[in-house]
Amino acid sequence: MPDRTTHLVLPGYQNSGPEHWQTRWEAAEPDAFRRVQQADWDHPDQSDWIARVDAAVAEAAAEGPVVLVAHSLGCVTVARWVAAAPAGRTAAVRGALLVAPADIDTAEVPQLTGFRPVALAPFPFPAVVVASTDDPWVSPERARLFASAWGARYVEPGAYGHLNSDSGLGDWPEGRKLLAEL
Repeated sequence: MPDRTTHLVLPGYQNSGPEHWQTRWEAAEPDAFRRVQQADWDHPDQSDWIARVDAAVAEAAAEGPVVLVAHSLGCVTVARWVAAAPAGRTAAVRGALLVAPADIDTAEVPQLTGFRPVALAPFPFPAVVVASTDDPWVSPERARLFASAWGARYVEPGAYGHLNSDSGLGDWPEGRKLLAEL
């Protein structure tokens, strides 16, 4: 069986709905995109979310290379997973697209405080951080700081809010181009 890349989709707090670009990408290519399911999208538990990412990476790595496609709290979860991953587990990951990383250090949502502080360890794989200039969940300055700490390329596409279904991105072809560059 030839190696194939599995794109693990990591939504944020409250999951990604049917019009979200992550969901659209999964629907368009169900063999290539696989959502990491969390036990509770509305009351996230950092340890559980990290464990589920770790298990999903281990399972997908048995089939071939892995690329992470994260949004919002999903980005923060990836950073926490990288900081805590067992030795060698990150080797299967070929890259990460990190879109609209939520600045949970300043978020006033009680369900998210368990993820504080945002982990700032460098990633051992290529990554791209994409953040809007008017995202209510992260300032451009903080998004640039995250990208720098994680060793990621930083892309600022303009004013698109939280780069979610409310942003009117549809299938978000610009995001697919960034993903292909990884």
